[in-house]
Amino acid sequence: QLQASGGGLVQAGGSLRLSCAASGRTFSRYAMGWFRQAPGKERDFVAAITWNSGSTTYADSVKGRFTISRDNARNTVYLQMNSLKPEDTAAYYCASNSRVEFSRDPFYQIRDYDYWGQGTLVTVSS
Repeated sequence: QLQASGGGLVQAGGSLRLSCAASGRTFSRYAMGWFRQAPGKERDFVAAITWNSGSTTYADSVKGRFTISRDNARNTVYLQMNSLKPEDTAAYYCASNSRVEFSRDPFYQIRDYDYWGQGTLVTVSS
């Protein structure tokens, strides 16, 4: 199970840190990612990280503003979001791959993720 938290209302230019706590299986062996879905739109990739934090990848729209990290001892993945923009408003979902242990590549496609947390809503006001 994945439990996302940390969403809220913030003004443009502000920051939020999302957390995703994993339980029930060995998530530390797998890549994890964050996706987001704005109202009326498809779910889009935001960021992903390999099992050992050796590699990360980001959507172009968040590069330089968002940082993904993980603490395997705490079974938690984080998304630090800085310089937020109104267009970042969305429900944010964390996800875990479950098929490739110890992958050296972070995955950025929805089809590579099998476990999903519930969304946490981020609203950025202008």
